[in-house]
Amino acid sequence: MTLQLLTGRQEEHDEKSSPLEKTFAVLEFVAERGGASAKEVSDALGYPMPSVYRLAKALVQTGYLVHLKDQSRFELGYKPHQLAVSLHRQIGVPSPVKAVIAELHKRVGMAAYFAVYRGADVVVAYVVDSPQHPRLTPLSFGFHEAAHATAFGKIMLAGMNTPQRDQYLSVHGTRRLQANTMTDPQTLATHLETVMLDGIAWEHEEFVPGKTCAAVGVHNGAGMVVGSVAVSTESHLMQGKEADVELALRETANVVSKYFRTGR
Repeated sequence: MTLQLLTGRQEEHDEKSSPLEKTFAVLEFVAERGGASAKEVSDALGYPMPSVYRLAKALVQTGYLVHLKDQSRFELGYKPHQLAVSLHRQIGVPSPVKAVIAELHKRVGMAAYFAVYRGADVVVAYVVDSPQHPRLTPLSFGFHEAAHATAFGKIMLAGMNTPQRDQYLSVHGTRRLQANTMTDPQTLATHLETVMLDGIAWEHEEFVPGKTCAAVGVHNGAGMVVGSVAVSTESHLMQGKEADVELALRETANVVSKYFRTGR
């Protein structure tokens, strides 16, 4: 493929990108890099320098970026922090739920998680771990799209009807993360039927090598699955503890579900 063809395709992509998409691309690049100059943004995104300055100026005026003139670079402003605070407030975890997840961590000696579902999104809202029992490295607070490869994601998928699940997977896909990741739609569908019937999801080295996870759903007063509690540990440490872990997860999920039904 020639350089001319590559350049032509980049220009075609740029033409199709809306001003809003370009603005967010600049914001995300600066955020990921911890700051960047206009030239770095231009080189990375392929936008002309005048466009970069125009987009960055709009972000500075709205508080999403700040311009450090003495360093000739842009960094995050205060508006993203305000949005993050608002997000944490919206999906904030009540203290009683935090205490239950902490108790789960101590009880099984594994990293413990509480995930909530916002529409078709999986949000890891709370994690309790320790140096002896660390969390899965990619997991912290935030949205996660690998629902097909995580235990709490499988709980969410199992709670969907077939059209909802098909739509979700058509958007997010089932990319292979590890050798054990289920990528075949039919294989995954059969597995999710088992998850729905058993009420517990297991994930054996599908998300992170050498790690096993399990999750049980949390239900609201209408009986809908609104989240899940989960644990993770090294696969060899899970062997022989499956029954105890399942019991601990089910009891924890019951307590959290009761809180969502009654508020206590």
